[in-house]
Amino acid sequence: MKKIKLVVVGKLKEKFFVDACNEYLKRLSRFAEVSVCELKDRPDGITAESSDILEVLKGYVVLTDIGGEAMSSEQFSDFLASAFTTHDTVSFVIGGSCGVDSRVKAKADKKISFGRMTYPHMLMRVIALEQIYRAFTIKEGLPYHK
Repeated sequence: MKKIKLVVVGKLKEKFFVDACNEYLKRLSRFAEVSVCELKDRPDGITAESSDILEVLKGYVVLTDIGGEAMSSEQFSDFLASAFTTHDTVSFVIGGSCGVDSRVKAKADKKISFGRMTYPHMLMRVIALEQIYRAFTIKEGLPYHK
């Protein structure tokens, strides 16, 4: 079975973000085994957070990064399907509010952007899960994506 690992810095605090993430995790369960690895916000900054991220990465590593490649939902769907042809696990990294250091950027097999705007990293978790779900529905030909 395909595995998606979402590696994130920080714990969701707002109920509406928790509810939205849980909904997409439930929807995704028909396509893949999805896990969320929440890492602590570290007061000593991105170096410590990046070290924590590097310790838990598995498989094909995708970094969400404002400077990464922008793609349409259809292109993202093709990309994700392609990543699963060579790896059984795809890890998505959402760094903390200060980002990640060069070690995480170097470890990433792919850097993708979800737009040029800056999003709170808690909202980014919902956006990433929704787009991953959309990618699977596109490949399956389901009516979710219009």
